[in-house]
Amino acid sequence: MPSSADLNQALVMILAGGEGKRLYPLTLDRAKPAVPFGGRYRIIDVVLSNFVNSGLARIKVLTQYKSASLEEHIARVWRLAPILDQFIEAIPAQQRTGKSWFRGSADAVYQCQHVITDEQPEQVCIFGGDHIYKMDVRQMMAHHLNKQADATVAAIPLPKEEASDFGVLEIDDEGRIIGFHEKVKDPPTMPGHPDLCLVSMGNYIFRTGVLLEELALDADLTESKHDFGHDILPSMVQRGARVFVYDFATNLVPGEEATGAGYWRDVGTVDAYFRAQIDLIAIKPHFNLYNSRWPIRTGFTHDPPAKFVFSDHVQERVGTATDSLVSHGSIISGGQLRRSVVGVGCRINSFSEVDECVLFERVKIGRHARLRRCIIDKDVEIPPNEEIGYDLEKDRKRFFVSDEGVVVIPKRARITT
Repeated sequence: MPSSADLNQALVMILAGGEGKRLYPLTLDRAKPAVPFGGRYRIIDVVLSNFVNSGLARIKVLTQYKSASLEEHIARVWRLAPILDQFIEAIPAQQRTGKSWFRGSADAVYQCQHVITDEQPEQVCIFGGDHIYKMDVRQMMAHHLNKQADATVAAIPLPKEEASDFGVLEIDDEGRIIGFHEKVKDPPTMPGHPDLCLVSMGNYIFRTGVLLEELALDADLTESKHDFGHDILPSMVQRGARVFVYDFATNLVPGEEATGAGYWRDVGTVDAYFRAQIDLIAIKPHFNLYNSRWPIRTGFTHDPPAKFVFSDHVQERVGTATDSLVSHGSIISGGQLRRSVVGVGCRINSFSEVDECVLFERVKIGRHARLRRCIIDKDVEIPPNEEIGYDLEKDRKRFFVSDEGVVVIPKRARITT
């Protein structure tokens, strides 16, 4: 493991400015990393928890698209100890290097390079802010330092038939990257594993001097997309830089069972996001919220515990929840909840049925309402007797319906029958 001195000499920059178009309408009013997840968290909490749990606590979050709620969340929730030189701070796009907003992941860091020169770290971690996974980043840092790498790319092994939808890394026997292949039909496989490919996770560690040089070179290239995976790293490999892969499947998080190893989800679409939420309710989930040695951290509220009321079996007015996560402040008042994730301060009223749904904050389900495979954004009130998710053709006339039939009801929607 790296020493505490090594960790203190690292700066973390989290890219959280993406628009998240494929996650619409959940990103209609918020940045993708600010989208709620797991009842009481936001997606950004997962990434920040990985770094704080790993002992890396000098963190800048680069924001851009509809960033108000994300920046408020970071300012109010993620307060570390400045006396120990620990901080998590949001940096909105400022057009410091010209009149353009961030043109790509590399340009985002280039426009914020003053942060790097001010902090003077020896290593810079550049991670995405919108994936679901657990990683002990110390292990990736140790690999980076042991290889004396200019840059290290985290990657996850995927079956070859699935890898063609991602950026695939070609490596030699020592784990040195010798090629990048973006969404090709016949991607190269891992040495010794002809059925597996290494897919880039979009998480990198750079030596600071190398990073600043590469950003300056890329900024002057008019044909560049100014993206780490598309431009910076392939260019470094072509010039013979020491760029290595870190196999995420080898990462061992304290307190995690073997079933959780290598779990990583790109929740870029409504269907992928919905599946990742439903993953949480498994008896032994791959992404375990109950590991006290590696907690997913977020802010505290003054909401009371969840409450389940009414036990009138004769009239079938029983407040129950099975195979579900129910956040604090919620009341299951004579309704039935099955295979669902419920946010803070929700209310499920009598005789209602909620099947395989994701509810954000302060959602109210009226009496005798029936919902199936829905994502309901915050502050939505479902009228009594409403049915959603049972007739998708009807639902499409009022709401967004995903390719896999998930109905999304946007924030503060006013529903009329």
